[in-house]
Amino acid sequence: MTPVAYESLYTHGFARVAAAVPHVKPADPAFNVERTLELYRRAAAERASLAVFPELGLSAYAIDDLLHQAALNDAVERALEQVVEASRELLPVVIVGGPLRAQGGLFNCGFVIHRGRILGVVPKSYLPEYREYYEERQFRAAREFIGYEVEVLGQKVPFGNDLIFDARDVRGLSINVEICEDLWTPLPPSTYGAMAGATILANLSASNITVGKSDFRHTLVGGQSARCIAAYIYTAAGRGESTTDLAWDGQAMIYENGDLVAEAERFADDEQLLITDVDLDRMLSDRSSTNSFGDTMHDHKDRIESFRHVEFELGAGEERTPLKRRIERFPYVPAEPATRDLRCYEVYNIQVRGIETRMRATGIEKAVIGVSGGLDSTHALIVLARAMDRLGLPRENILAYTLPGFATSDHTKGNAWKLMEALGVTAKEIDITPSSEQMLKDLEHPYSRGEKVYDITFENVQAGERTSHLFRLANYLGGLVIGTGDLSELALGWATYGVGDQMSHYAVNASVPKTLISFMLRWVIDTEQFEPEVNEVLQSVLDTEISPELIPGEGDKPTSDTESKVGPYELQDFFLFYILRFGYRPSKVAFMAEHAWGDRDRGPWLDLIPDAKRNEYAREDVKQWLEVFLDRFFRISQFKRTAIPNSPKVGSGGSLSPRGDWRAPSDSTGAAWLDELRRNVP
Repeated sequence: MTPVAYESLYTHGFARVAAAVPHVKPADPAFNVERTLELYRRAAAERASLAVFPELGLSAYAIDDLLHQAALNDAVERALEQVVEASRELLPVVIVGGPLRAQGGLFNCGFVIHRGRILGVVPKSYLPEYREYYEERQFRAAREFIGYEVEVLGQKVPFGNDLIFDARDVRGLSINVEICEDLWTPLPPSTYGAMAGATILANLSASNITVGKSDFRHTLVGGQSARCIAAYIYTAAGRGESTTDLAWDGQAMIYENGDLVAEAERFADDEQLLITDVDLDRMLSDRSSTNSFGDTMHDHKDRIESFRHVEFELGAGEERTPLKRRIERFPYVPAEPATRDLRCYEVYNIQVRGIETRMRATGIEKAVIGVSGGLDSTHALIVLARAMDRLGLPRENILAYTLPGFATSDHTKGNAWKLMEALGVTAKEIDITPSSEQMLKDLEHPYSRGEKVYDITFENVQAGERTSHLFRLANYLGGLVIGTGDLSELALGWATYGVGDQMSHYAVNASVPKTLISFMLRWVIDTEQFEPEVNEVLQSVLDTEISPELIPGEGDKPTSDTESKVGPYELQDFFLFYILRFGYRPSKVAFMAEHAWGDRDRGPWLDLIPDAKRNEYAREDVKQWLEVFLDRFFRISQFKRTAIPNSPKVGSGGSLSPRGDWRAPSDSTGAAWLDELRRNVP
């Protein structure tokens, strides 16, 4: 198999699209086509695959009975001919709006054009005839056309609202068109278009502006994009439309699966060309895993089977085309502050409610937890403390133990004690060194003979002793063991199996990735969920290097940190999100990671991260750690995930519970994924 062109966005399942808002003059097609062609050429220069223009853009929308004038319609035809001619040398499919005379009437249409060919014409399905709208005075609706073809500029072309335009050479690039009011109906035509295979829905709109209407458009476009699992391109008329009775804001926006990925300036003086890359693989992945989407297709199969597919060759080639969209470094953590705060609030409360519900159901009023002074146990402890508050139980019912071993540092143990004392829980310390030494002696391990052998057994004996103590304490004192391990560790298999840190009675962090836990601790500090002395400890924990503290080093410092072995968690969480959530090819994940992490100034979240931790990764770094991830995730770790305790799912990014998002064999291999990465990433 020929390796893909690694740098080309089209070979990695993305497509560049554009929403254009040109200046217009009412009933002046010569001026309007000039402005349309200017923006069309700009979109082509940006290597867009699709450029969408407003409703009736060649004539202007607000011209009323002038639409019945023969001279105006003749001029529109000449303007349309100019667009068709220009398209011979330009890459994008272009969709322009204009009136079309056919069967003795007039239709409000979107003309789909590519490489000198009108691929098809889509008439408006629903004509508004209420309040300020009187479109039935000028136009006929799609249902009133008889037949399936229409003659335009001497060509016989497909005509109807049942057309999908498929690119043969770009996997997943399929376009369906609707016009303005079509979206405002209870059942937009694009709903059927999406079920018939369209991944990109284009709306040519005029849509005058009134107070509050912009927000409602967002609701409509975002909702339709989400329900249809599609990208939705919306563009509306802007400066130049007649203001005899109406006003115009030129709103343009692009959504992807319900997420806003780009929006143009409203009420702009300049013409707007909104360009972004949409992720076609995301639509294909979500549709394939959402059985209700397929069920709905079946229920409407008669309508879907009637759709006609028009094929074309985009011809984008494998030219290097870097992404033109932000790929967030932390996919589990929203970059926008208000959204991030809401995410942290929801995750925190889901976890609190999970523990609260489990304790109510069991009737057990005590909880046992090991506190190391690291990120995960710190977060689990503050969640547990809030759950006790909500249950109306004293925090003394939290039986918290710090369990120092051979390599526990004074710093982390100090943080553990400070946190337990600040929260007012029942705090105790059990040194596991003697019991670990006895276990190593029973095993006849070299360490018991004075040799400095720090192998996996040496590490796992300590993890096992800690968990064994916690379970026996829970038996003895009548409590639930609260697990502290997180999603990132489950993905990488970074946990001791069986009677080790993999096991608990309830694993409160098991679907929360480590990067999100870091941001959540910051959120707890910023929103003052606890007392100032608690916040002080939380900040100290955030500033501490991640380490299991199992192997002795020089002085008070362990020999190595976790990330030097399994890779940076910020990268591994990035890989996990896109492989677990969407099933992307490793080469695509690497392409996205290089884009996200190659620029240290990328992203508004940087103000939350100390300079020392503002990392960047080149291609060789990304490839190295992605290989580690693929091997550990697909080959090494599944048997541990198959036996994990109950835990609350917190986000759409996925869970690794065998009872939830992820079911996989324990004896699989990562060979196919590693091979794909090595073949396609130079």
